[in-house]
Amino acid sequence: MDQLSSMDASFLHLETPETPMHVGSLMVFDLPEGYQGDYYEDVKEMLGKRLHLSALLNRKLAQMPFQLAEPVWIEDDDIELDYHVRTVTLRRPGTTAQLEQLVARLHASLLDRSRPLWEMYVIDGLENGQVAFYTKAHHSGVDGKAGVELAKVLYDISPKMREVSPPRRKRASTGQYQLGVTELLQAAANNAAQQYRKLAELLPTAAKALGTAASVMATQRSQKGERSLSLGLAPKTVFNDSITNQRSYSTMSLPLADIKVLGKRVGGTVNTIVMAMCSIALQRFLTERGLLPKESLIAMVPVSLRAEGDKAMNNQVSAVRVDLATDIDDLPTRFKAIHASSEAAKAVVRELKPVLGVDVPITGSPWLMTGLASLLGRSNLASRMPAAGNVLISNVPGPGQHLYMAGARMVHYFPVSIPYHGSALNITVHSYAGLLEFGLTACRRVLSQDESYEMIEHLRAALREIEALPPVEAEIVELTAQTAAQSKAPASTAASVTVIQTDEVPPAAANDKASRAS
Repeated sequence: MDQLSSMDASFLHLETPETPMHVGSLMVFDLPEGYQGDYYEDVKEMLGKRLHLSALLNRKLAQMPFQLAEPVWIEDDDIELDYHVRTVTLRRPGTTAQLEQLVARLHASLLDRSRPLWEMYVIDGLENGQVAFYTKAHHSGVDGKAGVELAKVLYDISPKMREVSPPRRKRASTGQYQLGVTELLQAAANNAAQQYRKLAELLPTAAKALGTAASVMATQRSQKGERSLSLGLAPKTVFNDSITNQRSYSTMSLPLADIKVLGKRVGGTVNTIVMAMCSIALQRFLTERGLLPKESLIAMVPVSLRAEGDKAMNNQVSAVRVDLATDIDDLPTRFKAIHASSEAAKAVVRELKPVLGVDVPITGSPWLMTGLASLLGRSNLASRMPAAGNVLISNVPGPGQHLYMAGARMVHYFPVSIPYHGSALNITVHSYAGLLEFGLTACRRVLSQDESYEMIEHLRAALREIEALPPVEAEIVELTAQTAAQSKAPASTAASVTVIQTDEVPPAAANDKASRAS
């Protein structure tokens, strides 16, 4: 018996019929050459032999009486594999668009809380002969990085499936379907006592972390005339609305090595490139509809609080806000603003990790949070309340090498994530075997399937614009040349050169190239 943390349980309490709180993946496989078997049966047999390797796959929920405390995980020794592992065949011709629309529908339905909170689907009928595999698991039991660890359990690193030791026979079992009331209440009391003790022990560390974070924030104060790193409330957009349970979904894949090289060339990281692509795509999407606010859009970005080597199957995440600088038309300037905002947010989180990860038990939080979640969705408060962010953007590192499942080689590993009231669009990026895999999950009423594909095209166009930016080395050479010219020029000319340097106007050729790429 293992009690859920407040963070884990919040994903249960915030779940409503309109907002399923599970995360998923869409994988595409190449079957072995000459394969004549039944891949669904092969996958099901493989999973049956490995269920015991991951706690996520063989545990279910036991609720507390009157929802006075968080529920607990208990082991389920009666898993119906045919229920959890299913098969679907696409209608002809079996296009990628059909596959993505199927995943959108599968992702819209709630998981059965009386069973372990996961489902898997083997999907055949693709026109190119490949096989797809869609999985979903409740966010209360797994976050992005813990999901990667689960993948290492389920998948192999070669076509030959490794041998797995069978589970050990259990010596004792109560045979109870659920725990008794006394056991549950005792577990809740013990867990609360432990958490309050940990909280007390953490106070000196928390005080130090808060002090250091305050110092970091003080050093980030912008100079007069510079863009502020302190973000206010986000402007209201079409994405800040209540949502339904209907989903749209689309994918995109890019070479990771090219993105890394591009980031170094233009003075950013892979994360900066992703943020800049989203900034340009969102700006263009809203501008075409006359819906772009004057203020800059703000992204909510999940960050991991997991320590190195921690493989626990729970949630250890927080979120930061990143300025997407959509109010800046000049792309080089916008790119620098996005990079500065992202790095500043990460610097503060690094110092606050000990505080952000604190678990504080609150008596009665299940029914309180459930009531608030229902009120938020059915009263349309999400469209009226102030917004902290406009869109969720997540970048999760994944396996660097190709994986195999039941002998088939995984070609793509796309994320499928969670939109919510007030954040109707979720853009999640996941690296896999030299690729950067994008998954756009949204409420279909806010972003239709066709509009999701339109957003993908805007992301591709945005990448071309970033590729047209001048390299940072070229900017340094240009500034050096300007400085040399300034020393020889008359005072009036020197003043004009200084203005150019301050405003960071790019060379005209770069602007022309960027406009052609767009």
